[in-house]
Amino acid sequence: MNSNYQHSDLTDQILKSFYKVYNTLGYGFLEKVYENAMHIELTKMGMSCVRQQPIDVFYDGQKVGLYYADLVINGFVIVELKAAEGLVPEHEAQLTNYLRATNIEVGLLLNFGRTPQHKRKVFSNNRK
Repeated sequence: MNSNYQHSDLTDQILKSFYKVYNTLGYGFLEKVYENAMHIELTKMGMSCVRQQPIDVFYDGQKVGLYYADLVINGFVIVELKAAEGLVPEHEAQLTNYLRATNIEVGLLLNFGRTPQHKRKVFSNNRK
């Protein structure tokens, strides 16, 4: 299977939830509001949705930090939420780092800005 399409059915469902939440709430709220709304919507769709999943970061075999992923869906997709004017390279790097630090290979970056935006990232385990 081409890794770019890995979990595409799941990410399609997450994107449907994203646009439903965006169309209902619009823009201008804090990320936490969107995180809570996404959790409600994804759970209604029967998905396992973990908020603020801790992710350990290691350097040279030693733990050097801890990050929290906004949402982890069905254990297969990390969702990073933003409520910014627009997505910037730093947002993408953050998601890529989360993928690099876990066994999860697929991530979605969702921005609840003036215009809704999303990006899908894949970081294969064989590259970790």
